[in-house]
Amino acid sequence: MARTSIAAAARSGRILISDGAWGTFLYRKGLGRGQCPELWCVDRPDDVRDIASSYIAAGADMVETNSFGGTRIRLDSHGLGGRAGELNEAAARLSRAAAGDAWVIGSIGPTGKMLVMGDVTREELRAAFGEQAEALARGGADALCIETMSDAEEAALAVRAAKEATGLEVICTFTFDKTVQGYYRTMMGLSPEDAAAAALDAGADIVGTNCGNGFAGMIEVVKAMRLAARGAPIMVQANAGLPASVDGVDVYPEGPADMAALVPALLDAGASIVGGCCGTTPEHIAAIRRAVRAR
Repeated sequence: MARTSIAAAARSGRILISDGAWGTFLYRKGLGRGQCPELWCVDRPDDVRDIASSYIAAGADMVETNSFGGTRIRLDSHGLGGRAGELNEAAARLSRAAAGDAWVIGSIGPTGKMLVMGDVTREELRAAFGEQAEALARGGADALCIETMSDAEEAALAVRAAKEATGLEVICTFTFDKTVQGYYRTMMGLSPEDAAAAALDAGADIVGTNCGNGFAGMIEVVKAMRLAARGAPIMVQANAGLPASVDGVDVYPEGPADMAALVPALLDAGASIVGGCCGTTPEHIAAIRRAVRAR
């Protein structure tokens, strides 16, 4: 089915809703700590498809894939690097089966290896990201989301590799924390403005921020990122607040109504695509959808 691009839809004035947390959902379904989430795409496909279906039913315009840690480099830690193509293609097919007319966004997370430390080469990163992107496209992804990035060079390598391997639309989002000086920076010291510029220079179609903050923090990040976004749509996938550890389990404090109440301010800051990250559920996405409709 021919679809307009996500960027074109956002530029037309539509406010789009993305899905919510995948890891939170998988743990609730029984994923153990240290287990490989991507392996569920072949071992427990019904559970993975159910997550995607739940977010579509909640009103999401797009749903991601269960492939965040799906690079060959990251899968190697589970002894599964040789199955990267299989697992990513399966991830995309499951979300595609659930999505209907909604967009499927192939999730590509960081490798966990650091260029600055010499853990990995640029060539290895490009090959791993390209392999993952190609498999996600083969499985039916409409676009790719390079997400939870902190290093400008790794993000740029991922964006370029994804574009070269597939030609698909690419979203690139970064994770920021607030410093003691009151600024938002990635783990590698990148500002929202510099992060947006690096992603766009590499060819990203949409930039944004995910994880690390609830909507309240994201408002400031979006305002800063908008200064360097060059008119590109901005995507926000926030946590359900900042977690507290209770008996060794991360508990997120913000309910659906709490997050929905901040949607107007987030849109005023410049967000075009709004969804959730850690701790969010289909109920959160449904509340965000209602807030957008009320707007």
